Amino acid sequence: MKFIRKQVDVLKKPFLKGGKLEMLYPAFNAFETMLFVPDHTTSKGSHIRDGVDLKRTMITVIIALLPALSYGIYNTGYQYFIQTGLEFTFLDAVLHGAYKIFPMIAVSYAVGLAIEFAFAVYRNHPVNEGYLVTGLLIPMIMPIDMPLWMLAISVVFAVLIAKEAFGGTGMNILNPALTARAFAFFAYPTFMSGDKVWVSEATNIDAISGETILGALAANGDVTYSSFNMFMGAIPGSVAETSVFFVLIGALILILTGVGSWRIIISGILGASLVGILFNLWGANSLMSFDWYNHLLVGGFAFGIVFMATDPVSAAQTTKGKWIYGFLVGVFCILIRVFNPAYPEGVMLAILLMNVFAPLIDHYVVESNISKRRKRWEAIKLKTA
Repeated sequence: MKFIRKQVDVLKKPFLKGGKLEMLYPAFNAFETMLFVPDHTTSKGSHIRDGVDLKRTMITVIIALLPALSYGIYNTGYQYFIQTGLEFTFLDAVLHGAYKIFPMIAVSYAVGLAIEFAFAVYRNHPVNEGYLVTGLLIPMIMPIDMPLWMLAISVVFAVLIAKEAFGGTGMNILNPALTARAFAFFAYPTFMSGDKVWVSEATNIDAISGETILGALAANGDVTYSSFNMFMGAIPGSVAETSVFFVLIGALILILTGVGSWRIIISGILGASLVGILFNLWGANSLMSFDWYNHLLVGGFAFGIVFMATDPVSAAQTTKGKWIYGFLVGVFCILIRVFNPAYPEGVMLAILLMNVFAPLIDHYVVESNISKRRKRWEAIKLKTA
C-alpha cells in the first residue's frame, strides 16, 4: 500500500494548487479518496473520528446489492431460455444475463459520473460519492431490454433534476434512482410496461410472454407461480428486483453494518401487511384477493423497501419519523397496486410520495417532542413554585 500511496502522490502534484491541472483537482480527488481514506481530520470541537467516510458507506451498499444483482444476471438468462425452449446450462444463463446487464451498468456509470465530474469541476468541490450506488441501482430496476439511449436520458434527468438541482448528494429530496425510473415510465411507457418488456428479447419472438404476476392480477388473470418461486425470484420482472431471498441477504448486510434503517424496513413490511390483510377480507378483485404475504414477495416491494426507502438522504431522519415513514410507504404501495390498474406495481410511487413528505414528518415529530418537554418543564415549575 505504501508503494501505491507514493505513486498516487506523484500523480497528484499537477492537480495541486498552482499546478497545470489545478481545476481538475476535484476529479483526481474522487480517484484518490476511492483508494484511500481522506487524510484530513477535524481539529476543533467534539467529533466522532472514524475511518468510515461516505465512500466506504456507499461501497457497503454496493456490496449489499451484489447478491440481488448476481441473481438478476442469472434470472435474465434463465427467463429467456425457458421461454424460448432452448436447451441451456447455468453458464449459458449467466452469460446471456451478463451480455444484457453489463452494458446497462456501463452506460449508467459513464453518463452519471460524467455529469458528476463536470459539476464538481465547475463548482470546485469534491465529487459527490452518492452516484456510486445510484449508478448501480438505476439499471437494476429497469426492464432488461430498455434501449441504452433511453437509459442514458433517464440517468441525465435523475442526476440533473433529482440531485444537482438541489445541490448534489445530501441535498436531494427525491431518491435519484427512482426518479430515473419514474421519468422512464412516463416518458417511454411502452418500454416500461406490458408483457413484452420483462423477458430478454421478448419483443423479437412472438412465443415469449413475460407478463409479471402483478400485471396478470391487474387483468384479473391467474397466477401460476408458487410462493416459493416468488420468494426465490425465478419470475419475470425488472433486472434485479425479483428475488426476495437475495434482497434479504442485502438487507442483513445493511442492518448489521448500521448503514440501512431496520425501523423503515420493518415498519414498511407491517404497513403493507396490514393493508394486504384488510383487502383479503374484502376480496373485490384479484389484487385484493391475492394473499397478503405474497404481496410482500412480488414486484419491487422487497427491493424498494430495503434499498430505496432506506436512503438516508430522502427518508425520514428522526427515530419516530422512520417508523411513520416506512409504515406509510408500505400502506401506499399496496393501495396503489390495488386501485391503479394502469400501474399495478406501486412501490416506486409510494416511496417518491413519502420522500416528499419525509421532511414534514420529521418536523412534526420534532415539534411534538419540544411540546412534550415544554409541558414537563412547566409542570415541574408549578410543583416547585
